[in-house]
Amino acid sequence: MKITRQKHAKKNMGFYKYNFGFREPFQVLLDGTFCQAALRNKIQIREQLPGYLAGATQLCTTRCVLKELESLGKELYGAKLIAQRFQVRHCSHFKNPVSGSVCLLSMTEGGNPHHYFIATQDQDLATKIKKRAGIPLLFIIQNTIVLDKPSAKSLASVQSMQTNQLIPEHQKVSIARLKEEQGLVKSVETKKRKRKRPAGPNPLSCLKKKKKGQETSQPSTTKRKMNRNRSKRKLETTAGTVQSGSQNVEA
Repeated sequence: MKITRQKHAKKNMGFYKYNFGFREPFQVLLDGTFCQAALRNKIQIREQLPGYLAGATQLCTTRCVLKELESLGKELYGAKLIAQRFQVRHCSHFKNPVSGSVCLLSMTEGGNPHHYFIATQDQDLATKIKKRAGIPLLFIIQNTIVLDKPSAKSLASVQSMQTNQLIPEHQKVSIARLKEEQGLVKSVETKKRKRKRPAGPNPLSCLKKKKKGQETSQPSTTKRKMNRNRSKRKLETTAGTVQSGSQNVEA
C-alpha cells in the first residue's frame, strides 16, 4: 500500500514539476486543521513530508492562521504550538486578520506565482483550491499524508497549453537562463534597412512611336521580280499590237 502511495505521489509531483515549474525546496502552506489532524494521528510533519514529496520542503504558515488558532482557545493549543514552528509568510491582512482559509486562498492568487502547496483538512477550502490551476493539495487520511491528484482545472489548463502550443512563462525563463549559461545567446545585430530607390520608367514606355508611313513594309525580292516580269510582258504586248497596227495601215 505504501509503495502504491509513493508511486501516485511521484506521478503527481512530476505533473506539477513539468507543467507548472515546481522546484525544490517545495513551499507548503499549512493551516490549523492540518496541524490538528497531524497531532491527532501522531504524524511528524517535518520528518515525513520531505520523504513523501521526494525533495526538500519549507513548511510555512501565515499570521492569519496563527491568529485564528489563538482565538480558538485550548482545544487547538497543540495545533498552535506546531504551527508556530513553521516559517511565517507575509500576507496582505496584517492590519485586519481574516480566517485561515481566506488567507491561504489569497496567497495563491494570480496563478500561484510562489508555487505553494496547500495543506488543509478544510473541505470548503479544498473545493475552492481545486477551481484554480496549478495548486497541489495535501491532506491527511487516517495516519498518512496524501497528495491529491491534479484537479480538472489543472488538467484543462495543461491541455489548453498543449493545444495552442504555448510554452509556460517559467519554462521560457528556464530556457533563456540555460542558453545564457551555455553561452548560446548571441547579440542580435540590428540590420540596416535598405532605402528604396525610385523605380525607373518602364522601358516599353520609352520606345518611339512609329509613324503611319513607316508601318508599310517593303515588298520582298520575289514580289519585285514578279512585278518586273508583269511589266515586261505588258510592254511586249503593247509593242506587238502597235507593230501589227502599223503594218495594216501600210497595206
